[in-house]
Formats: sequence, structure tokens, C-alpha cells
Amino acid sequence: MNINYEYYKIFYYAAKYKNITRAAAAMGSSQPNVTRVLKLLEAELGCKLFVREARGIALTEEGKRLYTHVQIAVMQLENAQEELSAQASDEMGIVEIGVTETALHLFLLDVLRSFKEGHPRVRIKIHNDTTPRLLKKLACGSLDFAVLTTPFAQQRFVSAELASFREILVGGSQYRELGKKQYKLSELKGYPWVGLLEGTATSVFYREFFLKHHTDMELDMEAATSDLLIPLIQNNFGIGFVPEKMAQPFISKQELVQIPLSCSLPKRDICLVSDKERGKSIVSARLQTYLKEAAG
Repeated sequence: MNINYEYYKIFYYAAKYKNITRAAAAMGSSQPNVTRVLKLLEAELGCKLFVREARGIALTEEGKRLYTHVQIAVMQLENAQEELSAQASDEMGIVEIGVTETALHLFLLDVLRSFKEGHPRVRIKIHNDTTPRLLKKLACGSLDFAVLTTPFAQQRFVSAELASFREILVGGSQYRELGKKQYKLSELKGYPWVGLLEGTATSVFYREFFLKHHTDMELDMEAATSDLLIPLIQNNFGIGFVPEKMAQPFISKQELVQIPLSCSLPKRDICLVSDKERGKSIVSARLQTYLKEAAG
């Protein structure tokens, strides 16, 4: 089977826009040509890739599977073309970074701000997601590198520590009395808890931490990202662990209260994670070096 790359590119834009007319416009092509190519591609592959809907087209299950592969290939090629056509320089290009919410706020935002000041023509695309999902994206090549919080599975990746942080247990105004003495974890089991969704690196971290101290934690409210934890705790939905640096401004304003524990929480790290099996573009290598130097 010998299918022209342009067929896959047309398929990619049709799937992206879910509309043949918009796909044709984005590619500078015509609607009849896009329709013709999609029919040829379906014939070559021997399966239906799209179904018509009232407002356009939608991918079939076979189409969705193909799109996950084609999307990565087209994005990589377009990024490479843009970088090379700009000029072979470390001052221009595109970098795709995966980052968790905690790593973004505790480290990456400040460093990226100073990097952009010195490299204004470098384009940076931020992908914010959970650690497991970002590692999958890194493994399949849709990210240049990721900035993650521990713990995470090393697999084939290499990592470098950029910063460390500790978390503290906090509650809203309704739990102010809990700030007056030290507690064992088991003594707080009866209170409502707020935490991150099952499957995130943080949820794994705290499940193991609680088991180590001979108790378990059942969350009453789960959040998808760490930036949602403080608002939920502020509004007295329960108590929960948050990074100390993020909590301190709210503790100072008496919007949160720190709940002392008899056990100390382990240190967590923010790491730069890359795939050792893939090469680095010029701008990606430059930015990774910059992050490591900023970490000191």
C-alpha cells in the first residue's frame, strides 16, 4: 500500500475541523478535491473514516484510531518545517511542553517569563494534564519534554530535578479549631477530605503515604487539577494537602488554617523529563538547558 502523505494531511485537517469546506480553506484546496482524496483514502484502507452529520462530518471508530497516529506525524512535520524555514537558529522555533498544574505554578511560569524575554521569537505550546497522560504523550512523541511532580514511572525517560517542595494540610474557616493542636492522621479520618482524582500522581503519592501511617483516605470531593483544591478547601468542602508556597498567602489572610500533623510529609520534586530515545530540536535543547540553569 503506497498512500501519498498529502492524503493523510487532508484527512488530518478534515478530522480537525470536522467540516470539509473549512478543511479545504485551511489547506488552500477545494472542497471537491478534499472529498475526492478522502474517498480514495477510505478505498485504500478498506474502511469508513467519516460519517456525515447535520453540521459537518464526524470520525468513525476506525477514523479515530487513525487520527491518533496521523495527528502526531502531521504536527511534528509542520513544527519541523516551520522551525527550518524560519532559519537554522536557536533563536527561532517551536517547543511543545507538558506540565502539571503544581509544576507550572511553583516553577515553570517564572522561568518561562524570563526565557521569553530573551528569546521572543521562540513559540512555546503548553499542554497541561495529569502526569500519567503527559507521560503517554511524551512517549508517543507529541511533546518535546515535560515538567512533572514526583512520583512518576521512569520507564524509558530521563529526568533532572529542578526544584523541590513540601505540602501542608489545610482547612477553611470552618476547621479553624483544627489548627490549635497536633494530630495523627488516624484522628482526622472522620473529617471530609478534598484531593485529586484517582489516577493522578498525587493521588498515588497520598494513598501510599496514608498506608505507611496505617490508615486510609477516602476522598469526599475530587478535583481534576491542583489549582481547584484551594478554592474547594476555602469553601469548607473538606481538608486537604496543598503545596505550602501556594497556601501561605491564604493562611496569611486567614482564609485557610494549617492543621499540624505529628508526622512529617515527604519532600516532593519538580523534574524535567525527556525521552532518551528521541533527539532534541535546537530550541528544545536550549530551553531545557535554561530550565536546568535556572534551577541552579
